[in-house]
Amino acid sequence: MLEKSTELHKKFWEIFDKQDREKINEFKMYMDRFAINFNLYKDGNFIEQSLPFDVVPRIISKKEFSKVEKGLQQRVTALNLFLEDLYTDAKIVKEDIIPLEFVERASGYLKEFVGFSPSKKIRTHINGIDLVKDSANDEWIILEDNLRVPSGSSYPLSIRDTYRKIYPDFFENLKIEPIKAYPNYIADAMNHVNTGGINVLLTPGRFNSAFYEHSYLAEKIGAQLVRASELVVINKKVYFKNYNGKKIQVGAIYKRMDDEFIDPKFFNPESLIGLPGVIEAYLAGNVALLNAVGNGVADDKGIYYFVPKMIEYYLGEEPILKNAPTYLPYFKEDMDYVMNNIEKLVIKDVAEAGGYGVLFGHSMTKAELEKLKTVIKESPRRFIAQELIEFYDEKCYLNNELVNRKADFRAYVVMGEDVKVWNCGLTRYAIEEGNYLVNSSQGGGFKDTWVMEL
Repeated sequence: MLEKSTELHKKFWEIFDKQDREKINEFKMYMDRFAINFNLYKDGNFIEQSLPFDVVPRIISKKEFSKVEKGLQQRVTALNLFLEDLYTDAKIVKEDIIPLEFVERASGYLKEFVGFSPSKKIRTHINGIDLVKDSANDEWIILEDNLRVPSGSSYPLSIRDTYRKIYPDFFENLKIEPIKAYPNYIADAMNHVNTGGINVLLTPGRFNSAFYEHSYLAEKIGAQLVRASELVVINKKVYFKNYNGKKIQVGAIYKRMDDEFIDPKFFNPESLIGLPGVIEAYLAGNVALLNAVGNGVADDKGIYYFVPKMIEYYLGEEPILKNAPTYLPYFKEDMDYVMNNIEKLVIKDVAEAGGYGVLFGHSMTKAELEKLKTVIKESPRRFIAQELIEFYDEKCYLNNELVNRKADFRAYVVMGEDVKVWNCGLTRYAIEEGNYLVNSSQGGGFKDTWVMEL
């Protein structure tokens, strides 16, 4: 179902319909020239490709976005309190709000870091929260929290720059919220937790799927873009080796890699992209890591189930934004429901991301469903089940025609001295009609998101 048209949409189409369609090709050429891409590894091959994009933006009213903003601030605040509590006093576990076994079996839980508190007690510095808008009630629903290495913010920044160049009419005639402040949010957050030294963005290198974003953001936030080979740890302090051999102390690292690769001395000894000794420096309080090591426990789709309870427990508030109706086969009552309704549910592997490990009951055969039931019974902690949300389609201009495609929304929330929600975000859409998977890793495209008022 297509999202309902408003006066804001009508104003957009009044201008868009007057535009020369040749400008769309100009738009594409501009985006390709600046190598706005999302690379993929497939069947052992590195595929460098442009990220599909659409010139028709998603439009959200400023009033509607205000509620989303408050809900996201609430959620990220609670998640940060949860992580800080979990790795220090663990009160939420001791009081059995979340079962201890459930936490310990989360793949992202790192018990080696129990007792450690990072700079300013901030762990959720840069967050990507995935939402959809439910067509049944017009409510925004949280689908997933990404608190480790959320990507994608560079794409709306890039497409907005292109939009302003190719289609200035929109920005001269519509009240569209400016979005350039986002890199400043990250820079402010880095400065807030910086332990003394320069800020750097640590990238695995150009073969990473999001390398375009790494280089783009490093420039925008004023951080040095580095690979691990350009850093060194001496006496539990991190230094950047510049072009003339001088060593400059590093106070904050925006790490664009998962925890298991960050330090081959502490985690995976075969990692070629990590910095040996950086965890020692981190534990000594001599460098800040953004995001904090160990955040993966909160990305676990099973832990997602408990976020509304976290909000009530830590903040004493009702959640402003709801989770999708979710069931944990770990609990008998939920297991019974899943077994009896699996054909209408979405089954997700809790440790997967990027659209992987997602199964739609309605598209599976009876034999496949029975096999899945057996697997769930054998490993109940491995899965969650959710009601299928019939979220809205968005208008997309694909192959020279307007079509409707499923679209979600990744909001970006940055925690520094305070919690800031970017008044934009990454709207991702499915290329194929009726497809519910919109992730870039699944071949989905992206479009700009305009927060507007009349």
